[in-house]
Amino acid sequence: MGSIAVDARVLRQLVAVARAALPEECCGLLLGGMAGQGRRITALLPARNVATARTRAFAIDPAVLIAAQKAARGGGPAVLGAYHSHPGGDPTPSAADLAQARGAGAIWAIIACGVAGDAADSQAGWRIGWWCDADEGVTPLSLTGRGG
Repeated sequence: MGSIAVDARVLRQLVAVARAALPEECCGLLLGGMAGQGRRITALLPARNVATARTRAFAIDPAVLIAAQKAARGGGPAVLGAYHSHPGGDPTPSAADLAQARGAGAIWAIIACGVAGDAADSQAGWRIGWWCDADEGVTPLSLTGRGG
């Protein structure tokens, strides 16, 4: 199992954006760079969910992705992957998520509450699954650091 470092502030922000989007799925980009021997997520870039059925699917606004890639080429943080939520679900990749896998090494964060709205007023009950879209398939990641 691979690992990823994630700033504690980012973990709190992931839960906050997922909670605010209920009952729809939230989505956005994970930004950061290299930290020692691995990658560290230091920021989120929320995006509008442009999917047709936003309560059960997500599609990141392409304009946000293009802007983030341009910023990275200009010296800004790298786009390390993407996040989305599963309202009322589990923080594991769905069949639809797996169908989008490209084996490009992107990091996926999936935020879930278990029951949509069940933990809307607290961080309790929210779970975040971390995944890597690797050549060998979508594999779980563990967290190595929670600073910041």
